[in-house]
Amino acid sequence: MSVREFVVLGTASQVPTRHRNHNGYLLRWDGEGILFDPGEGTQRQMLRAGVAAHDINRICVTHFHGDHSLGLAGVIQRINLDQVPHPVTAHYPASGQKFFDRLRYATAYRETVPLREEPVAADGMLAQGPPYLLEARRLSHPVESFGYRITEPDGRRMVPELLARHGIKGPDVGRIQRDGRLGEVTLDEVSEHRPGQRFAFVMDTRLCPGVDALAEGCDMLVIESTFLDEDERLATDHGHLTAGQAARVARDAGVRHLVLTHFSQRYTDPFEFERQARAAGFDGELTVAEDLVRVPLPKRG
Repeated sequence: MSVREFVVLGTASQVPTRHRNHNGYLLRWDGEGILFDPGEGTQRQMLRAGVAAHDINRICVTHFHGDHSLGLAGVIQRINLDQVPHPVTAHYPASGQKFFDRLRYATAYRETVPLREEPVAADGMLAQGPPYLLEARRLSHPVESFGYRITEPDGRRMVPELLARHGIKGPDVGRIQRDGRLGEVTLDEVSEHRPGQRFAFVMDTRLCPGVDALAEGCDMLVIESTFLDEDERLATDHGHLTAGQAARVARDAGVRHLVLTHFSQRYTDPFEFERQARAAGFDGELTVAEDLVRVPLPKRG
């Protein structure tokens, strides 16, 4: 049975708090798991959330600030300790290769699992497999940063009424799906277009073209909202977004489910992020992320 859900491991920016761990997120996409931005403490948060090293197929790091990457050392060593039975691919800004090397080999351990290093140097496609397409877009932050977007290829949805009209049933349904035609009847005549699901992960950045490109038409957008709107100037100076800015991006991009995260420790009331996001005009599903919550992706349109 396919599972598509977003598991939140940590939501704090810069420093952890009593209630928020450093960043860490796992996207379950059918049989694969993509770990985003493992900050310090991610390995323990995985244990608390019921996420195993075996669940990880890819690691995607947006940038090499500590709250997004210090957990890499422990996660990589755990993957090897548990002898994960499949290769793991790591994507990260190419300009931070020295940081990745230091974290990968921070201490001595026995390597048992192939770790494929695929650094990101420019906008573009990173992987094109049957489950999804993975691409990266450059963001605007004091250090080089990339956001990630996952797209399921479009497909066809069989329409029972159209199948019945053409007398197609039983094994013939599978045949026309596989072959695209059954006698004089084409697949298009008994099905309709089904857009693939789209997911984007946008961390530390100011507003920039990359943010809009990643968010466009997403079923779920996970995006930083480090600051509240009254601190917009501070956000821009430090290369971050406010709750209102993130919500307007989601509104204009037609996002179905917006997940806000990466909160500054200066704020104590999570409801303020929701209030400002709604005031900015976003009226879709909205989650103000908390550590260890699971957010299912919206059902296909």
